[in-house]
Amino acid sequence: MAKRKGGKPVEVTAGTRLEGPAEGVYYIDTGDCELVQDPDNSNGWLLRINGVMSSHIDLADPLFLDFEYMRWIAALVESRWRPETRPKLRLLHLGGGACSLARYFNAAYPQARQVVVELDGKLADYVRGWFDLPKAPLLRIRVGEARTVTESLTPQTRDVIIRDVFAGALTPLALTTREFNDHVDRVLAPGGLYVANSGDAPDLRSAREDAATIAATFEHTMIIADPAMLKGRRYGNMVMAGSHEPFDDDPQLARRLLGGAVPAHIWDDAKVRAFAAGSTVRHDTPLMVQPAVDELASGG
Repeated sequence: MAKRKGGKPVEVTAGTRLEGPAEGVYYIDTGDCELVQDPDNSNGWLLRINGVMSSHIDLADPLFLDFEYMRWIAALVESRWRPETRPKLRLLHLGGGACSLARYFNAAYPQARQVVVELDGKLADYVRGWFDLPKAPLLRIRVGEARTVTESLTPQTRDVIIRDVFAGALTPLALTTREFNDHVDRVLAPGGLYVANSGDAPDLRSAREDAATIAATFEHTMIIADPAMLKGRRYGNMVMAGSHEPFDDDPQLARRLLGGAVPAHIWDDAKVRAFAAGSTVRHDTPLMVQPAVDELASGG
């Protein structure tokens, strides 16, 4: 098991079987990651990837999500598919991290089938060894680049696709273009939902372009974020969603989002399109669509 040695990561010998989490810095294929026990929760673990906070896991409660944007994503999905109806959802997670959301949805939708796409194969092995993740076919971790995997999938085979991939502070451009969104649309089943974690600085230029590009593919859009982020007062995350089915005016969803530690507001399709008005719709360039070797799956 890797342990901190003078602050430098050490490598776990190939074939070593990991049995539960242990604090330390670990070599992974794309750099290093650090696993730290949550000082406020004896069952909680925090995962940093190349120095950037990525994920939180509560080993005792898969339905506990520490990161607000993940709570917003969960609330949005549950607004469309009520867990009590026990739907057999098919979810694709682009970006793995510690598989926090996949673990959540397994608990909320016991009959769901999920695939997590993770670029870093060594990180995927660690996460399987550290955390109590559901086994295949309930949850499969597929090592690969998110766009390449998405393009390879059969049409209309997913109900939910979640994009939570970052290289540094921003999502790789190849996962934000009109062409990529069209691939997502092709893979989604009728009534399907695309959800994107969009991070940006206070100028919100990238977020506006992301919203404009999602709106170019999908008939109906939504943004969930806290007021400070929506007003461009800080760096943070917006949860953007696209679908060809209208988003219900769900008062229960609105109340749930307002009730969190960081209250969030909903922008409907009209507000999203007004927010994105005049912004560039991103398109592929020849270099952009090559797999990004430094792409890091920072969430999930």
